[in-house]
Amino acid sequence: MDVRTRWAAVRFTITFLSLLGGWLLFTWSLDVGSVLAGIASSLLVSALTYSFFIDETEAGRRAHLPRVHVFLLFVCLLVFNMYVASFRVLWKIVKGDINPRVVHFRTRLKTDIARVALTSSITLTPGTITLDLTEDHLIVHWLDAQTTHSRYAGELIKGMYEKLLKRVWL
Repeated sequence: MDVRTRWAAVRFTITFLSLLGGWLLFTWSLDVGSVLAGIASSLLVSALTYSFFIDETEAGRRAHLPRVHVFLLFVCLLVFNMYVASFRVLWKIVKGDINPRVVHFRTRLKTDIARVALTSSITLTPGTITLDLTEDHLIVHWLDAQTTHSRYAGELIKGMYEKLLKRVWL
């Protein structure tokens, strides 16, 4: 078995396990019929789409499988920041003290999955919405802009997210 065939098998397996995990989470059922339907549909969809799910050039297990303990810390930080930011945004809106801006900045994250996790985290945090992600360049709408300097704005918006995501996915 050559390297390309093994990498295709790994990509297929990761796609299959992700889809089956999603199936089990959404159905929340361990009935034999439900699990068999999940396996069959995950196998079929994986066979058809594994090349789209994980690009052939993205080699390496760490690019797709996170370090679980750091990922859990990241999720806890994200949930905490979502609550804190929602109260801050509410207070700013009640006071009428908002300063909306569109800011541009770059990320140092290398993998696509880490970049998508960063942009999703920014969008989930109230007061910021990711408008565009092109390679390592992000465009974000910031409801309460404290600066227009791109590097400083990026540090304020990305905060600990980028630092933790660097450790989650190498």
